[in-house]
Amino acid sequence: MTSSTLAIQPPAPAAGSSAVFSRIRRNSLMVMAGIGLTVLYLLYTFISFDIWELISRSQPQRAVLLATDAVAHKVHVTKTIRGAGGLSIAVEGERTATYENPPGWVTVADDLTRVDLARGYQVDIYDTHVVFQIPDIGPVHVRITDAGIETTLPRGVDPPDWLRATPAKFDARPTLGRRVQVSKARIEVHRYFMGWENFFFPFRSELAVYSPGQLFSLALSDQRLDPDMPNWRLMATTFWNNPGWQHKQVFVALLETFLMAVLGTLTAALVGLPLAVLAAANFTPAQALRFAVRRLFDFLRGIDMLIWSLIFIRAFGLGPLTGALAIAFTDTGSLGKLFSEALEGVNRKQMEGVHATGANRWQFYRFGVIPQIIPVFVSQTLYYLEANVRSATIIGALGAGGIGLMLVEAMNTQRHWENVFYLILLTISLVMVMDTVSGKLRSRLIHGRSGT
Repeated sequence: MTSSTLAIQPPAPAAGSSAVFSRIRRNSLMVMAGIGLTVLYLLYTFISFDIWELISRSQPQRAVLLATDAVAHKVHVTKTIRGAGGLSIAVEGERTATYENPPGWVTVADDLTRVDLARGYQVDIYDTHVVFQIPDIGPVHVRITDAGIETTLPRGVDPPDWLRATPAKFDARPTLGRRVQVSKARIEVHRYFMGWENFFFPFRSELAVYSPGQLFSLALSDQRLDPDMPNWRLMATTFWNNPGWQHKQVFVALLETFLMAVLGTLTAALVGLPLAVLAAANFTPAQALRFAVRRLFDFLRGIDMLIWSLIFIRAFGLGPLTGALAIAFTDTGSLGKLFSEALEGVNRKQMEGVHATGANRWQFYRFGVIPQIIPVFVSQTLYYLEANVRSATIIGALGAGGIGLMLVEAMNTQRHWENVFYLILLTISLVMVMDTVSGKLRSRLIHGRSGT
């Protein structure tokens, strides 16, 4: 019996396989080329913008300090050397928030002021001599002399990074919540406390000394602190008219921002819809008219909202009307373009059916066109309303008023960062509320059910 070797040939590729493989190879090469171009662009921007230099010059510690100032407050213990001298203890260094009697962590004697900074940190202030007791280091002596500031550290201790001592000034900040500064003019000790100072009631208010539990009992008590009003009303009035946090003014500014966004968006929607009919090819056969309306949309949305606001500030002055007009002009172009595209995509059979019933022109639009574009109309208008709440804040910062103007004024002080954080939180809360409400409205109007 003989055996033979059979040569097995691979099957010939199908006619279309090579084309498929070529297309896959070509698409892969395009993807790789796109990734390569993206990497090259990022490298170019990194070099062109000198990102490395920006990183090297960054000061993250300043960001930490700003974040601390946004959620905490500090009490200044200040002793003035020059002039009449004297000791003052004040919240954030404000004259209107100066303690008449020292708090429990400050002890004042004839020739000594002792400041307990907690966790082993202690500052003893004499006439022109300061002893800063630091855990794991020991006492640091600072003296004010005619030659300048003399600093003496314990024997064998090198100055840490957080301590700067020069003949002009001594500055030590061992932790974020503790700081000691000494110059020839004054001695100043800062101690931080978590929370916003006097957020509910002013420093001088008789309500400021009560705890939350005591305030609750006081609100239900029949014994009035003010004979002209019940205690709960006194609390509400004092909170509402707090001069430091300006809750009343903040609420009015927030309402102005909201109304600015609503007025501008609704005006843009109501003006943009009829103009969109003129821009739609299936409703306006006149090509010259369509071209003119579409270029009008390009003109309105081509100029940024901030530029429109600057133009209207020069024309009408500062105020919410300026912001509303800037929003209305910009969004008329954007919403008009979106509405015209929605109109060009409507189903002609429904329109023909309404027309066959003998409906007049207004009934034709009412029953044949509007029901088809109402989902786009509602969803886009509500979406732009959400975005314009944020835009109204930016426009307000330029002078249109509202919460944006208050935010800029608070930032310009460079001191009250907790007020800045408060205003930012309110703005974010307003945007979140608008997002939730508009989402529910869209689902209710478009799908006939409430959103999640």
